[in-house]
Amino acid sequence: MEFKDDATAFNGAKHAQFADKGRMNQALSVLLMQVLEDAGVPTHFVRQLDEIRTIVKNVEIIKVEVVVRNVAAGSLCQRTWFEEGAPLKEPLVEWFLKDDALGDPMINDDHARAMKLATSEELAFLRSEALRINEVLKPFFLKAGLKLIDFKLEFGRLASDPKTIILADEITPDTCRLWDVESGEKMDKDRFRRDLGNVMESYAEVLKRAEHAVHR
Repeated sequence: MEFKDDATAFNGAKHAQFADKGRMNQALSVLLMQVLEDAGVPTHFVRQLDEIRTIVKNVEIIKVEVVVRNVAAGSLCQRTWFEEGAPLKEPLVEWFLKDDALGDPMINDDHARAMKLATSEELAFLRSEALRINEVLKPFFLKAGLKLIDFKLEFGRLASDPKTIILADEITPDTCRLWDVESGEKMDKDRFRRDLGNVMESYAEVLKRAEHAVHR
């Protein structure tokens, strides 16, 4: 798995490159995968090869993107009456079809089963595993002075054992919304989406805080 310096938004409609982005994203994703592994969550991570490449287990990615939301933001506010920043009483789990050409539309269990993306049992596992990951990452980021607003996960079936599903892809500011606990400042890809500036400075700060949180 190779982490690139590319940044994309709106399903590829917006594109740019940022020096050192791949290195920082890999460092953070590896750190978070190890935090999850230590908490008993199986992931595809095997070992770091160099600053931008990681050896991972061979999986078939399930074409269902799992989004967990702790605070209202992004498309949730566009689709509902929630205002940005409104806390949710309990984590909200959503499915999106992994297809950039279709704009990654939101789907439900019936859609996923009808398209044979996953069985009812697999969807139940994805939901429970995503919530378990949330229970690990929320307090971890809080130690780093960051509020985990929402995040996207991808899972895959092991090539060597298709009945086994593990966490795959990455966990970075590209896939998470992270706000500073004190100021509420956005520290994630929304800085690129919304032209807020200081994109890589924010990514570097997230990585630095995460590294400090590991040793606290």
